[in-house]
Amino acid sequence: MSATDASAAVSSTLVEARGVVKTYPLRNAWGRTRGTVRAVDGVDLAIRRGETLALVGESGSGKSTLGRCLLQMEEPDSGTVAYDGVDLTALPRARRADYHRSMQIIFQDPFSSLNPHRTALQNVMEPLAVLAPGADARARAVEALAAVGIEGDAVHRRPRAFSGGQRQRIVIARAIAVRPGFVVCDEPLSALDMSIQAQVTDLLLTLQRELDLTYLFISHDLSVVRQIATRTAVMNRGRIVELGPTAEVFASPQHAYTRHLLDAMLTADPAEARRRLERISARPEPAAFEAEGGALAEVAPGHFVLR
Repeated sequence: MSATDASAAVSSTLVEARGVVKTYPLRNAWGRTRGTVRAVDGVDLAIRRGETLALVGESGSGKSTLGRCLLQMEEPDSGTVAYDGVDLTALPRARRADYHRSMQIIFQDPFSSLNPHRTALQNVMEPLAVLAPGADARARAVEALAAVGIEGDAVHRRPRAFSGGQRQRIVIARAIAVRPGFVVCDEPLSALDMSIQAQVTDLLLTLQRELDLTYLFISHDLSVVRQIATRTAVMNRGRIVELGPTAEVFASPQHAYTRHLLDAMLTADPAEARRRLERISARPEPAAFEAEGGALAEVAPGHFVLR
């Protein structure tokens, strides 16, 4: 790679993880530590400006933990996380707050994400007071709510007066009101009815185009991933086992775990999908799916597999 190519690669990367590790203690029934579990195990990941990178895998694979590490909501045990070329893990905690406005999250459950005693407008204004204290919080909140389709007297209603899809729109408005560059969408559709999921997906895509957003889209719904994601990373037991253009990963999965995951998740019968995922989770020989040690190797342009 030439110096020019290397410079272009760096400038196109907005968020980058290098060797990120996050462990949690395992405790017995008496609260005593009996070991640790590596939720994130040495992950390298670069997210490009303006793209949607999907992160998929079974429950417990480490997807949400990695997302929280990227946002500095969880502090990695080791490794680095950089935003726009700045190593956040090297900054004092007080200095990291300067970047919180640029990095936001949309959680899975919209109802628990909102203060039930505040109106939609108040919920959206709340983070602005902390992250954008010089801004006209009310005007910014009204603008953000209008962008997601919540307008007029509706902004003065409390969360219980809205449907699940409308509540998720309020959560999205709260995230975009501070004008971030990077948003982690952590299973943002899984609590919604199928009929509403398509509407919220379209909204996320529209906002991405209009506001120049970069997404990390954490999901187990591969039909949505296929529609929304530029690239897809497959995570298994804390490691990225495959990464590449979404169409290519779906059409030509190279890792055994990816093939089993696609086979389970893309079946039309939800009950059968659950059974297949349970069989993957209960597999007696993890080595059949993952390499011990190993590193991501490029098997096609932009397509990497754990070897």
